[in-house]
Amino acid sequence: MTPALRVAGMSKRFGGVVALDDVALALEPGELHALIGPNGAGKTTFVQLLSGAEQPDAGMIELDGRAVTRLPMHRRVRRGLARSYQTSSVFANFTVLENVALAVQAADAAPLGFWKPVACQEALFQAARDRLNEIGLAERADIVVAGLAHGERRLLELGMAMATGARILLLDEPMAGLGPEESARVVALLAGLKRRLTILLVEHDMDAVFALADRISTLVQGRIIATGLPDEIRRDPEVRRAYLGEADA
Repeated sequence: MTPALRVAGMSKRFGGVVALDDVALALEPGELHALIGPNGAGKTTFVQLLSGAEQPDAGMIELDGRAVTRLPMHRRVRRGLARSYQTSSVFANFTVLENVALAVQAADAAPLGFWKPVACQEALFQAARDRLNEIGLAERADIVVAGLAHGERRLLELGMAMATGARILLLDEPMAGLGPEESARVVALLAGLKRRLTILLVEHDMDAVFALADRISTLVQGRIIATGLPDEIRRDPEVRRAYLGEADA
């Protein structure tokens, strides 16, 4: 089976700092694959390269067997790849519905312009309402985003990524800053998306990682030191020394 996402030989330097060193990773269609590692390991840089926000110094990226290494971000979105961010990336002065409608529009190849054309196209808003139903924010559709709780904003960001029509989601710490109840909502949403979408989950919440992941890769100092099933990663002595042991300390 052709991987939904495949990376080989990925390297990135920032001056004299090696952020990523010969990283290889493959995600199967419908897999939820978690990427863990200590702060500064290179996880966010990896997501930046996958999304097209930055370019690698070496290596290749394939989506569904097609090379996208040099494609800009918007063309990767149209190939079915979308991401969320560690920090909120929504339009705070627009409503929840308007934010998702903009995400739907962004994935449309037609040259529609920015805001005024969106307001004239009910089909975009219907697609946005469908996504809000899916993430449990339908009743908040007309609320200005500035009035949302932090956990609701994170759910909205996931909904906006889904609204692009993505088949592959790159999620950069979606549980960051969430309380237990809010984290549980995000975990439930991601559990419902498994098998329907391919997901790369970068996350420090180990309870969420072990509850959700089909496989886990551990990134330490720019290199993947282990990939395996959750129980294999939990027992791996090198992973425990490099990361899990620190988390338990």
